[in-house]
Amino acid sequence: MQQLDYYARLLTLGKITRREFVGRALALGATAALATSMAGKALQAATPKKGGTLRIGIAHGSTTDTLDPATFTDTYTQFIGYAMRNQLIEVSHTGELVPELAESWEASDDAAQWTFKLRKGVEFHNGKTMDADDVVASFNHHRGEDSKSAAKGDLKAIVELKADGKDTVVFTLKEGNADFPYIATDYHLAIMPAKDGQIDWQSGVGTGGYTLDSFEPGVRATLKRAPNYWKEGRAHFDGVEALSIKDKAARTSALTTGEIDVMDRVELKTAHLMARDKNLRIEETKGTLHYTFAMRTDQAPYDNNDVRLALKYGIDREALLRTIVRGRGVVGNDHPISEIDRYPASELPQRQYDPDKSKFHLKKAGLSSLTVDLSASEAAYTEAVNAAVLYKEHAAKSGIEINVVREPSDGYWKSVWMQKAFTAVYWSGRPTPDWMFTLAYSEGSNWNDTFWKHDRFNQLLLAARAELDQPKRREMYIEMQTIVSNEGGVVIPVFANWVFAMNKKVQHGDMAGNWDLDGGKGAERWWFA
Repeated sequence: MQQLDYYARLLTLGKITRREFVGRALALGATAALATSMAGKALQAATPKKGGTLRIGIAHGSTTDTLDPATFTDTYTQFIGYAMRNQLIEVSHTGELVPELAESWEASDDAAQWTFKLRKGVEFHNGKTMDADDVVASFNHHRGEDSKSAAKGDLKAIVELKADGKDTVVFTLKEGNADFPYIATDYHLAIMPAKDGQIDWQSGVGTGGYTLDSFEPGVRATLKRAPNYWKEGRAHFDGVEALSIKDKAARTSALTTGEIDVMDRVELKTAHLMARDKNLRIEETKGTLHYTFAMRTDQAPYDNNDVRLALKYGIDREALLRTIVRGRGVVGNDHPISEIDRYPASELPQRQYDPDKSKFHLKKAGLSSLTVDLSASEAAYTEAVNAAVLYKEHAAKSGIEINVVREPSDGYWKSVWMQKAFTAVYWSGRPTPDWMFTLAYSEGSNWNDTFWKHDRFNQLLLAARAELDQPKRREMYIEMQTIVSNEGGVVIPVFANWVFAMNKKVQHGDMAGNWDLDGGKGAERWWFA
């Protein structure tokens, strides 16, 4: 029956035809009546319907959360933000750029100037018509001198941003950037209504599929479907309730008892048990998600690269892949570019667990042993504390004593991440190497969580961004991945698939993997059968 359900799901997603489904069902021993009935139900479920309230439990959320997209740090605020607001461009399930509030865009020959033509007639929830001034103010919100936005580093290259009439926005960059349109998909860069050059983020007003009804930071947000949403065939639910449920057992219980319809961050060691529940479905998408242990390279002992290498050789990646992500992913090589990227450093030798090499680098650093504190919390990822404990066991064979500090989930991203010297972190990744490297590895970026500086890396980052010759560009990105792997301040043991679960009444098409929960856009892309 499990195989039959799988074929029904393929039919729902349009992966096989009705005839193919019936043929496979008969081959499995199903009667013609059962096969025909299941095919009809599957095809009916594939047709989006309006109605119902989607209740989703998310493993993030903090009492310090705000509705300002510049402050968004995790899946919880991202999911709410995408429900309320739109960006200029979105990413499809195939990873391609799709027009959203911008109906088209084009670059100058050197890719240093980008012109975006805006969709006409789109209204904010307060009735104001969206125009170029709103776009300019929304981007400038992240560019200010005092801005702490994660997007600030991505926008540093902009030297001029102006409206050309009501429906056109022109970005002029310091140098060419062939990937600039990808930046416009960033969940921080939501378009909000502006007045006198200042945007209104406090109200939650946007152009998205849902209007904000209530927001309790770290607890819940409730939203209602916006009347006359400008996107046809989207935002099917009457309402959405996003609940912050950081405890994995509580999330799982809420889903299995029907209190919520969807949960993120399934506990992988019990995923097979959840899959047996006839009312539930495990979802899995491959993307750029990776788990890291970030070292502050501006603080001892992590300012010594031999110490960093000792820690990199002191972790058993294969063990973490088996134990922490249950094989649902691939091992990492201490750089953030995944194998699904256009420029993966596949020729870079995979770093292996090697206590002897770890001891060698400790000795080069003038040390016979090392004791460090490693902060971890389930706010980072579901198995972060367990991963840190495993790391402790692995590193002990190298003469490294890791004291695992279990941190509270609430406030982790404000009080621990980028504050303490050695922390467990998750990164969703980004669609391009330039974006990922600029955001988290370039000198001066607000989210450079290792506080790492490397002249050659930063030179390559600028050169690769403007290079339109693809083979040359690839060579630069390979060198950058090599530099980060060998000299960076981050241990990246695994890339993990997105794994979440939902009640079978929740239906969807092909899902995107650029972020969790269908690219973060489950609220507007899913529906109830």
